[in-house]
Amino acid sequence: MALDEAPEIQENIGFELIGYHDLDGKAGFKLALHETADGRWYLYTGELWGHGWLVLDVTDPTAPRLAPPVPGPDGTWTIQVQAADGLLVAGLEQPMPGWGVPEGVPFEEGALFWDIAADPEHPRLLGEWRTGATGTHRNFYAGGRYAFMTATRPGWVGHGLVILDVSDPTAPREVSTWAWPEQENDHGQGVVQNYLHGPAHVEGDRAYLPHGRAGLVILDLSDITKPTMISHLDFGDLGSVLGVHSAVPLPGRDLLIVNGEAIQESAGDALNYTFVVDISDERAPRIVSTFPMPRPLPGLPHRNYYEKGGRFGPHNQHHFQNNPAHARLSRHVPMTYFNAGLRLFDLADPLQPVEIGCFVPADPTRRRGALPSTLTSQFEDLIIDRRGNIFVTDKNHGLFVLRAEHPLE
Repeated sequence: MALDEAPEIQENIGFELIGYHDLDGKAGFKLALHETADGRWYLYTGELWGHGWLVLDVTDPTAPRLAPPVPGPDGTWTIQVQAADGLLVAGLEQPMPGWGVPEGVPFEEGALFWDIAADPEHPRLLGEWRTGATGTHRNFYAGGRYAFMTATRPGWVGHGLVILDVSDPTAPREVSTWAWPEQENDHGQGVVQNYLHGPAHVEGDRAYLPHGRAGLVILDLSDITKPTMISHLDFGDLGSVLGVHSAVPLPGRDLLIVNGEAIQESAGDALNYTFVVDISDERAPRIVSTFPMPRPLPGLPHRNYYEKGGRFGPHNQHHFQNNPAHARLSRHVPMTYFNAGLRLFDLADPLQPVEIGCFVPADPTRRRGALPSTLTSQFEDLIIDRRGNIFVTDKNHGLFVLRAEHPLE
């Protein structure tokens, strides 16, 4: 698709738009990346308003090519994907009310495991796993034997961690579980916001869990059959009712970037946060700074992004996921901010993060799904490949491909 078909750019500092695809009018959501042995690159995304998955050949990032869609089950969210070692892990879950899927209809839950090594454009289903409850949300798989699933289970309130052995992806096997204590016995209090949002980022025998209103949890996985909590950092009730959305380490720096997620539109969630957390003493993690609040460039009709409508606040960071196809960034943090588009922060000094870039397209003119109530741009997920290409989804625009004007570190 030609760049002259891309939406106009409303705000831009530090980026170049090099590619665009409208996804044939469909809405991409979370992203996964696969590099083949012969040097081809493929991008996978789950459909938000539909049911299934989209595959794009992005070997030439200036001209993404859409392959035939992979259908998914009706009545089901198929929005979460993760890829590594030629395996695509696709989550299945009961949709949230109000998100464009009829309520009360049958749905499928759990995860599907697809072979994308043999024919990346036509994934082959290998196996499936069921939770016995409402399914999985953001999962983590960096290749190898274990997949770390953000899953529900009968008797749990919300999502916890389920570790699967996927050495035989045709028959995934449960190894262990971990959940916040109140999830397993909430004494009738309905502690629904202390659930794991996911993914649980795993580094060696440590896992960093964005555990909703419970905060940040660090787990010891040295005995994979018995995960144990090392420490926990409570952020209180700042930000949205969801609590912690992501917790991603900066490689080699003993720092985590921890953010909430805007849920309500306009000023409903006015204190969403992105914190820099020092984990040099993993038994006593501590907040050392907070990211600055993004502000619109001069000359726009809205003084702040709350006035713009739709959701505003942090959503997804670039997750390197220990995938060699992904960029590993230890200084720069790109994040999607819903109606504030893509933001870029410099953490040369972790005590004083500085915003150095932004990219915001003009608002869409055609609605693809139920949300937001005010039709405005809403950047959802991003992923950066090793070549420096930045792929970003917008649920009413499609897929943008950007490059930073200066190298990201």
